[in-house]
Amino acid sequence: MAPGPTLRAHRTAGGVTLSAQGDWTAAHAAELERLAHGAPSPPAGPPSQHAEALTIDLGRVGRLDTFGVWALERLRRGAVDAGAQAQLTIPADARADLFAGVDKALSRPPPPAGRRQALAGLLERIGLGAQAFSVDVAAFLDLVGRLAFCFWRGLLSPSRLRLRSAVHHLDRTGLRATPIIALMCFLIGCIIAQQGFFHFQRFGATNYVVDLVTILVLREIGVLLVTIMVAGRSGSAYTAEIGSMKMREEIDALRTMGLDPIEYLILPRILALIVAAPLLTIVGNGAALYGAGVVAATYGDMSPAVYLERLHEAASHIDLEVGLIKAPVMAFVIGVVAALEGLKVQGSAESLGLGATASVVRSIFFVIVLDGIFAVLFAAVGM
Repeated sequence: MAPGPTLRAHRTAGGVTLSAQGDWTAAHAAELERLAHGAPSPPAGPPSQHAEALTIDLGRVGRLDTFGVWALERLRRGAVDAGAQAQLTIPADARADLFAGVDKALSRPPPPAGRRQALAGLLERIGLGAQAFSVDVAAFLDLVGRLAFCFWRGLLSPSRLRLRSAVHHLDRTGLRATPIIALMCFLIGCIIAQQGFFHFQRFGATNYVVDLVTILVLREIGVLLVTIMVAGRSGSAYTAEIGSMKMREEIDALRTMGLDPIEYLILPRILALIVAAPLLTIVGNGAALYGAGVVAATYGDMSPAVYLERLHEAASHIDLEVGLIKAPVMAFVIGVVAALEGLKVQGSAESLGLGATASVVRSIFFVIVLDGIFAVLFAAVGM
């Protein structure tokens, strides 16, 4: 067995000499670390005999590699930093290239942080972001394809569709969400009408406030507010549920039993969202227009009969259709994003919280992007 490294101290006329012996190789890394961090204390003596110079003698060193040279050089530099004069006594047969390479590596100053490093960091962040985006897009399209296949298979064999589960989730995402969505839309309708009357009365055009509220609510505000509420309420709940199932390995258990988690867990939830979103949009539109009517009667001095007449003239079935067309598409995207974030959850509560947060943020972002795309498409076809 190769002898381990040792370091013995003895006093000489010129100071203190540390004699290195044994093999100074990476095989003895732990011992070398101990020796490099603290050399043995020199022999005790009167204060007048304390040496000011330190010599590290390598004449009795056996095998030597880069790790051993690095440890010796750290030992010497540590003594220099402590205020001593330290040197290495290197025998003629030692590998000079090892000492030269280690000394060059330790003496090399760190590269200055310049524009090139900043540009490289920026390009690296852009590349990592593009890679993560491509992975997310691929996962999104993969899940959409799996859902389409499961839905088509369910149409061919209706017994595979879990309609009872879909109705259960429809109750949770639709019926139980009605009060809060109606209240929020009612308040938004009141605010839009109040601001309209406040500004339009300067021009004597208060009658056009009804047109403003009707078009905004039916085409944009109603469906946007409803889908954002659905993303925050139901989307985060879907992510938490699916993520918790993955943490408890329930999804793996479904696969073990021969059940498809996409068909068993995700498809019923998304079908419930697709059905619930248009219904909630109709409820939200009605609540917002009712709130605008309350403000028109109390703040704008407009009688209910006049308000209803103006509403009948301003409302168009095309405006209602635009909002109802947007709702199921946005609900589908919310459901897919929520399911993806749930499937990404790892085995920690922190991962579950981050997934729920990412689900809400990304769903709202995609809802707003889709609304802009629909606005351009409907303008192109004259709707």
